[in-house]
Formats: sequence, structure tokens, C-alpha cells
Amino acid sequence: MQDAEAVVHLANIAHSRAPESELQRVNVDGTLERAREAAALGARRFVYLSSALAAGAADRYGRSKLAAEQGLAQLRGIEVVILRPPLVYGPGVKANFLALMRAVSRGVPLPLASVDNRRSLVYVGNLVDAVIRCLESPQAAGKNLGVTDGASVSMPQLCRRLGDALGRPARLFPFPPVLLARLPGLRKVVQSLEVDDSILRDALGWRPPFTFEEGLRRTALWYRSAGG
Repeated sequence: MQDAEAVVHLANIAHSRAPESELQRVNVDGTLERAREAAALGARRFVYLSSALAAGAADRYGRSKLAAEQGLAQLRGIEVVILRPPLVYGPGVKANFLALMRAVSRGVPLPLASVDNRRSLVYVGNLVDAVIRCLESPQAAGKNLGVTDGASVSMPQLCRRLGDALGRPARLFPFPPVLLARLPGLRKVVQSLEVDDSILRDALGWRPPFTFEEGLRRTALWYRSAGG
């Protein structure tokens, strides 16, 4: 970080299954060490990629991100900007979003037609654009900012729009959401997670360069080109 004007910090463990001690060592202590080092080397700004899960701190991962935010708020000698993205998707996406794409693409029947939740998402191109705005905008200093593509969607809406992007209709059937919530692998599917990005839009004048549909289309193009 020698001679860096600003630092963007993304290096974190992103799994709530990781031991709490490891989350503390990497997500909290490691983040604060890098921020102190950046300040000592003369960087003017430190942009931290946190998570929407820090808002509720409902699991160990969310609590570790919140603890890092709180530690960064105490630092002096450097401008800190915190971004809280929800689920990030785009080319190269992994984990649950990739599994959902595979299921929709292969025509797997999904028990999600009765799910009535609200989820915020952000396309990776929009997130990168927001990071650049946080590096450049004087108004970003000291702010904790949500970032999203725009309006939230329900899980059935997400599946159907994914199907449109993939050229394969999503096959959904009704199933009691209360029962889905009892299954460890599907619990998050029925939960809502909405992010307020009004400060980023109003105070910094940011607008996402890609629509939600364009983000899904580009992700679908990558998926097909990768043999999906």
C-alpha cells in the first residue's frame, strides 16, 4: 500500500460456518490492521466492503462484519467509507446463486411458487461502479452505504427473470414456506433481506449503470459460455 491514495478492502471469510475465532482473526482484526497500515502509509481513504448481513448481525459472519465496521469507525487519520452490498451476482458467481441458475436452466421443478419475500441484489458491475464513486466522492467520507440494483424482488420473481435471461421458463410449484424455512439448505430462500441505498443515490448522486435485467442477461451469457 506504499504511495496508495486509497485502499479498497474485500479480503474476508464469507462463510458463517467458519469458526468464530477465524472470523475474528480475518474479518475483524485483519481488516483493522490493514486500515491502520493504510493510514500510516498516508492513504487518504479506506473503502470497506462489508455486507447487508451486518445490519441484523443474525449470524457469526454478520456479527464479524459489524464488529469490523465498528472498529473502523474509531480510526483517525484516514477517511473510512463502508459499503453494505446484499447478494452480489454476475459472471463468475458461485454458491447459491449459481445453484439456482443451474436448476432453472435444467428445468428442475422448484418449490418456490408460494414464497412471498423481498430480496435486494446487486450486479457486480454496479457494485464496482459504486466502489469507484466511493473512492472519488468527497461526500462519501464517513458514510455507511447500502448498494443495490434497485427495487427488491421476491424469490419467484428472481427465478422467472433468471429463466427469461436463460431462455428457459422457471418451473415453480407451490409448497408451504413455513416448511421450507425448516430445511437448513432452503431457510434463506424464504427470508427477506432488503437494503436501503437512498444515501448512496441521494447524497452521492449514484445511479447503477446496469439494470437488473441487464445484469441477469450478462450473467446468463457467462453461464452459457462456460458450458452451463
